[in-house]
Amino acid sequence: MRLVEVEHVVALVADRGLETVLADLVDHIEADFRRWDEFDKSPRFASHSPGGVIELMPAADARAFGFKYVNGHPGNQAAGLQTVTGFGVLADVATGYPYLIAEMTLMTAMRTAAMSVLAARHLARPDARSMALIGLGAQSEFQAVAFHALLGIEELVVYDVDPAATDKFRRNLDARDIRVRVAASAPEATEGADIITTATADKRHATIVSANMVGAGVHLNAIGGDCPGKTELQPAILDRASVFVEYLPQTRIEGEIQQMPADFPTTELWRVIAGEAPGRRHRDEVTLFDSVGFAIEDFSTLRYLAEATAAPHLHREVDLLAQPADPRDLFGVLGRLPVANHA
Repeated sequence: MRLVEVEHVVALVADRGLETVLADLVDHIEADFRRWDEFDKSPRFASHSPGGVIELMPAADARAFGFKYVNGHPGNQAAGLQTVTGFGVLADVATGYPYLIAEMTLMTAMRTAAMSVLAARHLARPDARSMALIGLGAQSEFQAVAFHALLGIEELVVYDVDPAATDKFRRNLDARDIRVRVAASAPEATEGADIITTATADKRHATIVSANMVGAGVHLNAIGGDCPGKTELQPAILDRASVFVEYLPQTRIEGEIQQMPADFPTTELWRVIAGEAPGRRHRDEVTLFDSVGFAIEDFSTLRYLAEATAAPHLHREVDLLAQPADPRDLFGVLGRLPVANHA
């Protein structure tokens, strides 16, 4: 069984370049969204606690079954821990044997950025060149690199309530050819922006962006609201916007639309990608990608890793599955054990 660890993902990015890996992930996710009906789908299983959530995200097609384990604990940062961690598994449907286990903390950050770009390709104005990025946590640099490299964003205006997060963001992007301007507030960051991306971590109903901050023709990429009770946008924005989601039964529970009535109109993004529904219909339309992350995106990411990590320096083999010579003799794997004398 192949194990792809953090060091292997780092080596993969070093070999191919971050921009190439992000572009590859966009291609894999888009290809799988085009064959949406081939997948077994369900909302993720979530176990909520006062401090966060632990989730399992499954998806399967006729060949492979995949799942991701992922958590979301905003308070972890204070203890020096990641807010989000994860790992994933792919298994052969024909035999049930898993053949890949992979780190999915770095890869989730990359696939989230890739998904954001894929949505913006279909929903943002083609001439969009500026983006406001509000929230400069672990996801922010991936979003910045992806939108710059793959969507042509030339100017990035950023804001975070924590100056240390801003310093971290600028330090990480210092060597990259991305024009960054730090705003003094969220309203200043969004002024004149073609795209607004929100990526905050607090597990609460918040108004990070209000309706008066969203101009005509803006595309919103809301990625911070991803569990019940956690939102970032004023409901009036949703009333103005054409809203696109990944998988409606999950987004109803976790996305920005949890603030809206049950019959609030949305379009699943796969339908736009497959040509079954329109995306942006006119220049002044406000579009919103209410992104919570969906299992098919992780399936696509694991599928990509299975293809991309065949080289010996990009994985190691682990002995995780018992393999008796006689499939009926599982006990024999233990060898001849001494029999305890209970007399």
